[in-house]
Amino acid sequence: MKAKPWLDLYPAEISKTLHYESIPLQQYLKRAYDKHPKKTAIHFLGRNVSYSEFYEASLKLANYLRSIGVEKGDRVAIMLPNCPQSAIAYFAILMCGGIVVQTNPLYTERELKYQMKDSGSKVIIALDILYPKALHAVKETPLEQIILTSVKDFLPFPKNLLYPIVQKKQNSISVKVKHRGISHLFTEIMKISKPIPILQPLNAEEDIALIQYTGGTTGPPKGVMLTHKNLIANATMCAAWLYKCEEGEETLLGMLPFFHVYGMTTVLLFSVMLANKMVLIPKFDTELALKTIDKQKPTLFPGAPTMYIGLLNHPRIQNYDLSSIKACLSGSAALPIDVQEQFEKVTGGRLVEGYGLTETSPVTHANFVWVKAKDRRKGSIGVPWPDTDVRIFDPTSSNALKPGEVGELAVKGPQVMKGYWNRSEETENAFRDGWFLTGDLGYMDEAGYFYIVDRKKDMIVAGGFNIYPREIEEVLYEHKTIQECVVAGIPDAYRGETVKAYIVLKKNAAVTAEELDRFCRQQLAAFKVPKQYEFRDELPKTAVGKILRRVLVEEEKRKEVSEK
Repeated sequence: MKAKPWLDLYPAEISKTLHYESIPLQQYLKRAYDKHPKKTAIHFLGRNVSYSEFYEASLKLANYLRSIGVEKGDRVAIMLPNCPQSAIAYFAILMCGGIVVQTNPLYTERELKYQMKDSGSKVIIALDILYPKALHAVKETPLEQIILTSVKDFLPFPKNLLYPIVQKKQNSISVKVKHRGISHLFTEIMKISKPIPILQPLNAEEDIALIQYTGGTTGPPKGVMLTHKNLIANATMCAAWLYKCEEGEETLLGMLPFFHVYGMTTVLLFSVMLANKMVLIPKFDTELALKTIDKQKPTLFPGAPTMYIGLLNHPRIQNYDLSSIKACLSGSAALPIDVQEQFEKVTGGRLVEGYGLTETSPVTHANFVWVKAKDRRKGSIGVPWPDTDVRIFDPTSSNALKPGEVGELAVKGPQVMKGYWNRSEETENAFRDGWFLTGDLGYMDEAGYFYIVDRKKDMIVAGGFNIYPREIEEVLYEHKTIQECVVAGIPDAYRGETVKAYIVLKKNAAVTAEELDRFCRQQLAAFKVPKQYEFRDELPKTAVGKILRRVLVEEEKRKEVSEK
C-alpha cells in the first residue's frame, strides 16, 4: 500500500507540505496592526473595532496583568462569550508570557472550581454576571484576581446604555463589584493612556500557549497543552486548505465559541493570521445570525451541523440574503448529506465536513472545499491536512490495518498536543510509538478518504458540545434516591445526539424526572443536563456487573427506526 495515498487527491493549489513560522502567536496580531491598523478586525453587534484598537487594548491588558503579578508560564482563565474582550484577553495573556485557560461561561460553580484548581490559574477574566461564581472560586482555588467586563463595554451608543436594563430584566441581577483589592474592571484598565510594548522571549515549539480542557469517560476533564507552534500549524493548514481566500479580504462569522478550540482556531487565529474581519455573535440565535449574515456579508462560516440546521429551518430564511458565504467547514458532529446540499443551494457556497480533536488543535481531516459535487465521498470526514499522517491501528494490537478494515485512528503532525497538563501517565497512554490515539474507530478507503464508524469512548456530541457520561453519572449518584444509573447519547434530529439517563431507584425511594432535572442543573452546565430520564427495574450488565451502555443505545436506535 502506498504511503499517504491521499496526497494524490490534493488539488494543485494545496501544497503537500507547508512552512510554519517559529514565532509567538501574538506576533500575528502585531503584524496585522503594522500592516492594517485602520482595518476592521472585529464587528460586534453594531460596533467596529480596528486592528489598531484591538492591538492597543491587548497591550494595555497585558501590561495590567503584569502589574498584578502575572509572569511567564502563569495560567490566566478567560470565561467569556464571543465578544471583543474575549479576543483582546486571549492575546493579552500571550503578550505577557501567560498561558490561556479557556473556560465555558455556562459552567457551574463546581465545574469552575475544578478547572481553576487543576490548571492553577492565578487570574480570571470573566463576564460581570459571572462575578459571584468567580468570587467563590477565589476562596477555594489558586485564583487570586478577577477582571470583570460587560457585554455593554463594546456596544455602540445607545445600546451600551440600554444593555444594563435588559441584563437586569433577563438575569434578575445587578452586578456590584466588591473586594476591590482582588476585583478589577476592564473599562478602567482601558483608560491607561499609553500601552508599553512587551518583549517576552518565547519558544514557539516548546512554550504552551493554551490549556484547553477536554474529558473522558474514565476520569475527570484533562487539560490539553497546546504550544504556540501547534496552533500556528493548524491555522496555517486552514489557510492552505481554503486557498481561494485572500489576506485582508475575508469576513468570518464567529458563532463558534472561542472557549472551544474549533472556534478559537478557525475563527480567531485564522482571522488574525490573515488580517481578516471577524463578525462575532455571543451565542447562537437563528434570527440574529440571519440578520447578521444579511448585513455583514461574511464570506466564511465555520460551524456545527446544528447551526446550519437551525438556519435552514427558520421560517423566514428566504427573507435574508446569504449569498456572501463562499465556504463553510463543519465540525463537532457528523454533517447530514441533505443539510449540506440544502445549505449550499441556499447560499451558493460550499459546505464540507471535517474532523478533529482538542488534542490536535483541532483539525486533522477535511473534505476538499472546491471540488465538483460528483467527486465527493458521502459520509467521509475527508483526507488528512498537509503534514498530517494518519494510520488505522488494530485496537487489540499494534498492527496497522489495510484499507477498508476498521480500527482506531492514530495521528501524527505538528498540530498534535504536547501532552496533558500534570498527567504524565495519561499522556504516555495517549501515544503509541509517537502516534496519538484518537479513541475513534474508522477506516480508510483505497483512494485515501477516511470514515468514522464509531467512538471508542462513549463521549456524547450534542449540539456541538462534547459531553462525558461519567461526569453526569457521578452527579446523579449523589442523589439519595438513585441506586444505579447510566448516561448515554441517543439520536436527536436537531442536536445530533441528546443526553438520556437510565435510572434504577433504591427500594421504596421515589423521585420525578423534574426533580432530577433541577438537581442536575445545580451541578452541571445546562448543555450537560439529561434531556430524558427513564426509570427501570434493572440495567443490562455483563457477567462481571459492568453496565452495558451500548445495549441501551442500540435499543434507542431500533426504537427510532420502528417509529419512522
